Amino acid sequence: MSSSRTVRRAPSVVSSAKRRVSSAVSPVSSARAVRRASFLVYAAVLLAGLYDAALRHGNGGGSRLPAGPWAPLGPAGPLAVVVFVAGIGALFALDLFESRRFRPGPPPARVAAALLGLRPALFVLVAAFDGSGLSRVLLVLVPFTARLSFGRTAGAVAAVACAAVVVAGYQWAAPGWPGDIEYVSDLLMLGVGLILSFAVAGVAAGAEKDRARLRESNARLAAYAGQAGELAAAAERVRVARDIHDGLGHHLTAVAVLLEKAAAFGERDPALARQALADARESTRRALDDVRRSVRTLRAPAAPAPEFSLLAALTDLAAGAAGQAPAVELDLGGDETGYEPRVRTTLYRAAQEALTNARRHADATHVSVGLALGDAEARLVVADDGRGFAAGAEGFGLTGMRERVRLAGGRLDLATGPGAGTRITITIPRAPAPPVHTGAANPPFAGTPPFPAGPGGTP
Repeated sequence: MSSSRTVRRAPSVVSSAKRRVSSAVSPVSSARAVRRASFLVYAAVLLAGLYDAALRHGNGGGSRLPAGPWAPLGPAGPLAVVVFVAGIGALFALDLFESRRFRPGPPPARVAAALLGLRPALFVLVAAFDGSGLSRVLLVLVPFTARLSFGRTAGAVAAVACAAVVVAGYQWAAPGWPGDIEYVSDLLMLGVGLILSFAVAGVAAGAEKDRARLRESNARLAAYAGQAGELAAAAERVRVARDIHDGLGHHLTAVAVLLEKAAAFGERDPALARQALADARESTRRALDDVRRSVRTLRAPAAPAPEFSLLAALTDLAAGAAGQAPAVELDLGGDETGYEPRVRTTLYRAAQEALTNARRHADATHVSVGLALGDAEARLVVADDGRGFAAGAEGFGLTGMRERVRLAGGRLDLATGPGAGTRITITIPRAPAPPVHTGAANPPFAGTPPFPAGPGGTP
């Protein structure tokens, strides 16, 4: 059925959306962005150091850059350049190792702690042999990484430790550095960089938590969509079973009664038997038309349902049962204008099912059907003088009737007992309240009117 296929496609659409959102907010994208930033910093430091080394070589070993906090802490010369380049290469290799070895997520805590300790050591080594002084910018990566990997406290401790390392280097290279404005300015700039790095890491960590919550919410949404699809499929099965029982089941009951009548009067009244067979054939044709009509409605649920008259349909239903047991007494009143098709269909199906039960199970001799269509509500009462049944012995027909009434926003009251007959009272507001969904959510043809009653009371 078309509606079922639609329900089954829904989870796949949500799942594809889930994959798109997950890929868009994956933590891998954040890790890649951090690595790209690190690589750019490494490349800038490498170029600045090599440029400074070239200037030194062009000046016969001297440097055109001023002395002070930007001077290398280690020895100058070709060996310093080699160590500097090797340190930068080690940083590149370390980042590549981490990205390839622990893809796609972050490394374990122990490995992250080891890398957090190894990188600052390499930063200090590179800074010691860098004549450009730019390598000290590498230290701002330390609190950034610590904040992302181990939280706010670790990031703050890393930032303070980096500042302490720089101060210790200044103290070792120039004991009187506090009186030199260049050293103080350099330290202040480094402090600003560390603070900004810590703050940016905090923003990135918060964004990562938001993305994690989004992924979790998206996964729950996909799970709920899957459950909704399963519930919709189950509701569809219940609705189809109810319609088969109420419609096709009633047709088949009438056909069985007519065939029994034809068999009983075959010899005594051949004309009456032939008429019963003709009525059974007509009932079968109407049943087939009803099935085809239901299939067409399922394939095109948006097609408007034809209007029908509830009063005329109930009159035809009673007329079709004339001359058969039980005798049907009909009492109709009121104006059906303003009642939704779903309400009229529900009332008709309820009366139809009640008559079928009286004929098939109750051994009733008389059934009264009363319908009052008021300004505020419709009230249907079907009562028979059959054998009744004990409480809790309801079958599928009554269960389906209750579901239909609830879906139309109404109420069903049942009064019965062994040997006391059965009385069904249904009340549905003219403007129905929101239905209590117990099976079919927005059934494709809940408001589709049945065919007018035919021979034997079949719609």
